[in-house]
Amino acid sequence: MNRVAVDLGERSYEVRIGAGLIDRAGAEIAPLLARRRVVVVTDATVAKAHLARLEAAFAVEGIAVASLALPPGEGTKGWPEFSRTVEWLLEQKVERRDVVVAFGGGVIGDLVGFAAAVLRRGVRFVQLPTTLLAQVDSSVGGKTGINTAQGKNLVGAFHQPSLVLADIAVLDSLPARDFLSGYGEVVKYGLLGDAAFFDWLEVNGPAMRAGDRDARLHAVTRSVEMKAGIVSRDETEEGERALLNLGHTFCHALEKATGYSDRLLHGEGVAIGCALAFELSSRLGLCSQEEPSRVRAHLKAMGMRVDLADIPGDLPGAEALLALMGQDKKVIDGRLRFILARGIGSAFVAEDVPMDAVRGLLADALAGR
Repeated sequence: MNRVAVDLGERSYEVRIGAGLIDRAGAEIAPLLARRRVVVVTDATVAKAHLARLEAAFAVEGIAVASLALPPGEGTKGWPEFSRTVEWLLEQKVERRDVVVAFGGGVIGDLVGFAAAVLRRGVRFVQLPTTLLAQVDSSVGGKTGINTAQGKNLVGAFHQPSLVLADIAVLDSLPARDFLSGYGEVVKYGLLGDAAFFDWLEVNGPAMRAGDRDARLHAVTRSVEMKAGIVSRDETEEGERALLNLGHTFCHALEKATGYSDRLLHGEGVAIGCALAFELSSRLGLCSQEEPSRVRAHLKAMGMRVDLADIPGDLPGAEALLALMGQDKKVIDGRLRFILARGIGSAFVAEDVPMDAVRGLLADALAGR
């Protein structure tokens, strides 16, 4: 088991990464408990596949469990299921010293973390992420929230977990498309700040996709190390943490345009967004054309979505996509912030991007559909 520390003073915690952590969850979480009781919020898909094992792990340690299974999918991450979760937690008489376990992918982690943040003005929670995307990104760093009609993650709070348990064995049960969606976030770490990691992914990505346990352990650990370091230095995204949004300005607009549906999974949007961000960087003269070509080549080699043409169904025009970007959380004083790159592993925050360049990029990308 690998351990990565998220250093935030009194709110510091560990991310533990390894195979079999679901079956050891009781022993791992027991030291956090003031009383031998936890509540688990999951989704129906994860509950069917893994909840019995998790409950057995708690039973071995004499820990009582109550569980709630929400519907799967991005549509769950909104007001109705959030309200349902908070009401259920209150019905379970969860106290401030208790621990809520978020057992699922990014949707469950974000929603349950937000519920824990507002319940009794803050109760402790543990992230037990079951997807690659959640293990390398959303479970670490304390960003919690829900989507609204106006956009993605516009309502939420910073609320750090007390512990993260990333069981890489559970990735074996992921559908190929969900695994590759998570890989979009893995690639992002190499692109934004570790060129050597991107080099490693070009060589080892196919083995990781095929199920190589050692490759998966390394990729998840390195991704978490990078995120933990950035979060420790910039918890509330005042500066450096914004780099983690590489590809996300495009991604969130595309997710909104596709109705947060299975037409486009989040990590697929991130991958497309990273390709667009590197192409925009090249058009602005920040990096050579070889850089976006290399990014696209690796994503294609992994069997991922790369272009707007890879998104099924209709998309709005360039102006409409620009308007959707204007709803993004990264808007400051009415100006969009983009994460651009001077090359692979060298991303930076740009606030003076010419909108004509973005408009032209989107128009060309849409014309390629």
